[in-house]
Amino acid sequence: MTARIVVFSGDLSFAVRKGIVEIDRRLRAVEWLLVLSSPPRTLGRLTRSQWINLRRHGWRWLLYQGGEIVRIVIRSEQAETAETASLPAAKPPGFDYSREQLLAKPNVKCFIAADMHSAETLQRVRDFAPDLGLALAAPLLKPELFELPRLGTLNLHKGRVPDYRGMPPAFWELWNDETSIGCTVHRVSARLDQGDVVEQTSVPRLRYSTVKGLQLTLDEVGIELTCQAVQSVLAGDATPEPQPSGGTTYRKPKLQQVAELRRRLEEQLPDSGRGLLRNLVKTGFLLYKLYVERPWLASVSKKPAVTVILYHRVSDELRDSLTTGIEQFDRQMAMIRDYCHPVSIVDVVHNRLPRNPSRPLVCVTFDDGYRDNYTAAVPLLLRHGVPAAFFVSTGFIGTRREFPHDAGKVPKPLDKMTWDDLRAMNDLGFVIGSHTANHIDCAREPEDTVRRELEESLAILRRELGAQDVILAYPFGGKANMTAERLKLVKRKGYAGCLSAYGGFNRGSVDRYNVLRCGVNWSFSDLAFRCRIAGVR
Repeated sequence: MTARIVVFSGDLSFAVRKGIVEIDRRLRAVEWLLVLSSPPRTLGRLTRSQWINLRRHGWRWLLYQGGEIVRIVIRSEQAETAETASLPAAKPPGFDYSREQLLAKPNVKCFIAADMHSAETLQRVRDFAPDLGLALAAPLLKPELFELPRLGTLNLHKGRVPDYRGMPPAFWELWNDETSIGCTVHRVSARLDQGDVVEQTSVPRLRYSTVKGLQLTLDEVGIELTCQAVQSVLAGDATPEPQPSGGTTYRKPKLQQVAELRRRLEEQLPDSGRGLLRNLVKTGFLLYKLYVERPWLASVSKKPAVTVILYHRVSDELRDSLTTGIEQFDRQMAMIRDYCHPVSIVDVVHNRLPRNPSRPLVCVTFDDGYRDNYTAAVPLLLRHGVPAAFFVSTGFIGTRREFPHDAGKVPKPLDKMTWDDLRAMNDLGFVIGSHTANHIDCAREPEDTVRRELEESLAILRRELGAQDVILAYPFGGKANMTAERLKLVKRKGYAGCLSAYGGFNRGSVDRYNVLRCGVNWSFSDLAFRCRIAGVR
């Protein structure tokens, strides 16, 4: 039996689109009507809004709006560049969640509503005769609209009710120093966020959690929670529970509060010895590298360069040389999407790269096999359409074993990916390669041990994932960790390429058995990362 679901939304953001696609995949037989709110923007309404915000936020609002104007200009320039950029022919990761792909589905209809409660909108929804409604990033709905679906309307609220009604997600929980952040699916009622709860869960606040990092985490948690709620309601298995009495409804914070919370969170970061003068000098140096040295290098060198970036962990649990924060990784993938031409490691090792790229070529890779690669990094790679490769030590997959470089340096054993995780990533189009079986030093171990490690890792990747042209990233990655003799062994065992980790950019024709990689971690500023992906040190 085909279910009919109407979605009320003011923003077809990535998280909203992904949620719809995932529900569509699980139910298989669904007809969709997307009702998107798009009220006209009049000069009078804009003026009133600016005046209200100026009175509420003070001088900070002027700075905020100035920043917004700069961002709009930069986005428009990026869009113009993108039109002439040499883009990959293959569909990028996350393509199934794109706006174009969603709206092209034969079972999806879309209606743009200037007024969500106009007679035309109400009639469109009545004619569709929905079984269920979903409010996903929607404006406030009135009963005459949200009561039209036969089974009512569900709202995804990224907060714990009744304590954290309103908005924005995660901010007030961090402001109040909570240890966890809730996520709720509840029935829409006449009072804001006060309907009966259908599904509810929470995510822990980690040591270095940020508002944006938690919001990105809640996006994924909310998608799963919404899928569960929709399935249970349509199956008649849902048992909605009334909310406890009391609670608090929050509104958007003042810019002063945003700045205060940011300061409080930054105080928790490890002391990196950064002073004002040092930062000013470093910023000037990086600006010179990016806007003077790089254009000069591009003008004198006809050889295209590809920067292969190396990550290990994407997490807010730690801040060390192997970890990048969740919000930070999101910004970095956005920079790669906006300023670079992302390429696959398979194309790098086979020298299938654009000859005259209009943007810097960048390839994203991960080593070891930490589970946050799957839970935190993969969703953000899909969000930004960036391909990536994951080089795993197969003997650690699905275990609680500790990597040699973690011993005594992390407070507890860190979760590793499972083979189910890797299969899901492989199905999404990500490359899975070898990091040996047991994370050995290929230069120091006996030849028989290295041979066995290479054979074991290759065999299990082929058995579990059906991998063919497997690439190796050798552990530790330094020049002293691989020898000419061991590299001959890598080639004889049938590996398609070999990656190091001691830095450098690949200029001109790439040596497939000596692909250079540059590591990054939480200490990289956005400007430093821009320089790195632009191919300058």
